[in-house]
Amino acid sequence: MKKYLVLLCLSLVSVPLLACDICGSGAGGGYMGLLPGFRKHFVSFRYSQNSLLSHLGSGGSSTYLTTKERFQLLELWGAVNLGKRFRIAGFVPVNFMERQNGLGHFKQNGLGDVSLIGYYQLFNRDQELKKTGRLLQSLWVGAGIKMPTGRYNPEEKNVQDGAQNTFQLGTGSLDYSLNVMYDINLHNVGLNANLGYRLNNANKYDYRYGNKLTANILAYYKWRISDRYSIAPNAGVLYESAAKDHKTSDIKVWETGGRSTMGTIGLEVSLGRIGLGMNYQTPLSQDLGEGKLKARDRGMAYLSFSF
Repeated sequence: MKKYLVLLCLSLVSVPLLACDICGSGAGGGYMGLLPGFRKHFVSFRYSQNSLLSHLGSGGSSTYLTTKERFQLLELWGAVNLGKRFRIAGFVPVNFMERQNGLGHFKQNGLGDVSLIGYYQLFNRDQELKKTGRLLQSLWVGAGIKMPTGRYNPEEKNVQDGAQNTFQLGTGSLDYSLNVMYDINLHNVGLNANLGYRLNNANKYDYRYGNKLTANILAYYKWRISDRYSIAPNAGVLYESAAKDHKTSDIKVWETGGRSTMGTIGLEVSLGRIGLGMNYQTPLSQDLGEGKLKARDRGMAYLSFSF
């Protein structure tokens, strides 16, 4: 059975949201979108980008201190199946970050935090229904680890002013994630639901990013051009919520954390062993960093090879 995956905040890594998690920097999320069917193994290259406004004034107004931040990610990731029920996925991100405000224009690039996630398939059902056709269902549970391979700069002094510690290549901490993925497909119409939770630890500088919850649901339709080729448009909603950061064990960084809801639309194409995909996300509602942060639109594209 060809499998659809939505991998979310696998921890990590990458693209979008909430104080670093909101921004797509070192502590960012890992939204993937639908992935075309693959065989036992695959490797993929992904590009994603998003942007953020921080240090907003009252009512979300711009001030001299208002900062525009842009985050781009190039990522190598892949997965291998171990038997019929186990899968291991790995992620190696490279971050490209820009910050612009009244003080100047700043850039930094480099390796982000590498992640590994293990999945176990609780069930995989294939039923032939008399009137409605073939019903496919699968449920996966997983746990992951994010390693502090990305550089964390303790000199980011904006944290001292209660601002957001977003401009980092990595978190500097060893963190963990829990994930659940469910997919149901009836006669090429499908629904994919995903739930992820990341538990963040304090780094050696005693800074701890807030734990993060991510949940999404996508509806899709798969047009089968042939046994090897298919096109699957999809659309849905992504919800993210993060607790506040701590700069010591008992001192919160007040203007961090929050929640957002994003509308998503995407397209996945399967060309035999080659997969292509893209995804666009736009904020529907948000309450981030006590109103001092504003997430903007995001985009992602990937190319995958199955073998």
